[in-house]
Amino acid sequence: MTSEVLSRERITELLAAATEDELVALADECLSDGAEFTVLTAPEVGSIAARVREPICHDHFFLGDVLACRAEVTLAGVRGWAMRLGDEKAATLAAAICDAEVQGGRGAEPSIRELCERVAQRLAASERAEWAQLEPTVVRFEEL
Repeated sequence: MTSEVLSRERITELLAAATEDELVALADECLSDGAEFTVLTAPEVGSIAARVREPICHDHFFLGDVLACRAEVTLAGVRGWAMRLGDEKAATLAAAICDAEVQGGRGAEPSIRELCERVAQRLAASERAEWAQLEPTVVRFEEL
């Protein structure tokens, strides 16, 4: 495992990419000690505008709307938030619980950070595999 220092933004990004099963199991662990828990914003599904950057001229443009789900909670007096693409309400709520657990420095924080590291490794491996598949199509130009 890496020893990357994870910012809150990176943690929420990785929780958004974790599987529902992984998140729900960790959220159950976070709630198992009976700490005060409140859902501030129940998981709600909506659409958000997706902007992308064109890779050559670096111009930003609107790609379209994408489905997303967001939720906000408090756990032991600490706020947690999550947004995930798609409509997985249970996974989004679980990710918000995990965010609050990490922000509060509570008992399951190490397990959540380990999950984040595993997700980061999976994403990196997936990206490497995609680039390996695309590499044969790269056009190399000679300089004159």
